[in-house]
Amino acid sequence: MHSKLQAPVNHQLYAQRKAVVEPVFGQTKEARGIRRFLARWYDNVSAEWSLICLTHNLLKLLRAQRGPQLAVAAAPY
Repeated sequence: MHSKLQAPVNHQLYAQRKAVVEPVFGQTKEARGIRRFLARWYDNVSAEWSLICLTHNLLKLLRAQRGPQLAVAAAPY
């Protein structure tokens, strides 16, 4: 992998992963705590993954309608 990333074109393509695909999996695993499937067999896992994706997209729509959230500063002690 190191030798492949030496070429500027490959390095640029690999760098795009964090902006395209990786955040979705990171949010699913870390923020929502979904680390493994509860179901077994392909059809059941496929349905479970569809439900996870649906909730991810609904949360994105909900947050987009609310507008940007401002960070609230912690009260000084």
